[in-house]
Amino acid sequence: MSAPAGADATPLLTGRLVTLEGVDGAGKSTQARLLAEALRAAGATVTLTREPGGAPGAEAIRRLLVEGEPGRWSALTEVLLFTAARRDHLERTLAPALAAGNVVICDRFVDSTRAYQSAGRGEGATAPRETVDALHRLCIGRDPDLTLVLDLDPAEAAARDGAAKGAETRFEAFGGAFQTRLRAAFRAIAEAEPARCALVDAAGAPDAVARRLRAVVFARLGIAGP
Repeated sequence: MSAPAGADATPLLTGRLVTLEGVDGAGKSTQARLLAEALRAAGATVTLTREPGGAPGAEAIRRLLVEGEPGRWSALTEVLLFTAARRDHLERTLAPALAAGNVVICDRFVDSTRAYQSAGRGEGATAPRETVDALHRLCIGRDPDLTLVLDLDPAEAAARDGAAKGAETRFEAFGGAFQTRLRAAFRAIAEAEPARCALVDAAGAPDAVARRLRAVVFARLGIAGP
């Protein structure tokens, strides 16, 4: 798909998977929505989705994962549930949208599994990273084209999160040390894969964060703004 008529821009790259990652309360859902609006204004066909969820079966699994007591599942059981949800999401939402040439913006993807289940639980309670990666290769086989890691101090993120979560507070219930480990894990992922990932400061007003994200996405995808 090309940029809007009259715009002096290179062709818009489509069929791209852009994921947003970060600690709970970093603003991923808000920023995913704002980014989708900006890309649509630039002429892209955008699919906005989330994980766990994004398809009927995956949404059913989501409720098992994000509600209830923290100890209801081991980290390895969570990996299996997340992979099952991601497979349903891939089959029913991601693959058709990407095949149609859409820019897909996904609130969380496999890097969340790597951070939460292979690092966040702490010593002796995590699932092996090699298990997460092997299941991803076997069952998903699709990496993001661009991953935006929203970096925010967990204390500030917790203050933002507020009461909007409803019953979906299972992972927040693991506590502040868990969120601190998550932040470190996400930063390590971004530093290890700079060609795929961009670490973005998520502090400040949503509009300011959105401008930072747009600058990164438009530059990485080789497009011009509206």
